[in-house]
Amino acid sequence: MEKERKLKLIWDFKGPDAATTARHHAVHLQEYRKTRNLSLDHCGSEKIGDAHAIAYLVVTEKEMPEVRDQLKPHRGQLFEK
Repeated sequence: MEKERKLKLIWDFKGPDAATTARHHAVHLQEYRKTRNLSLDHCGSEKIGDAHAIAYLVVTEKEMPEVRDQLKPHRGQLFEK
């Protein structure tokens, strides 16, 4: 049986407050994940550079269309960890 792929949905934030904004956005992503009973418990934020940070939510391929349409991430990529 093939394992379902995991996708990392990403929201980009730029500017001097990017890291703070990304952390705050990640709190809301965690709340969304809990209320929707998503199967994966993996979301957070990462500082990419001085003026660039991301918030992310990892979902299964099956969950992705609904989450994408509701939350409008800026981009996505395969999650491999």
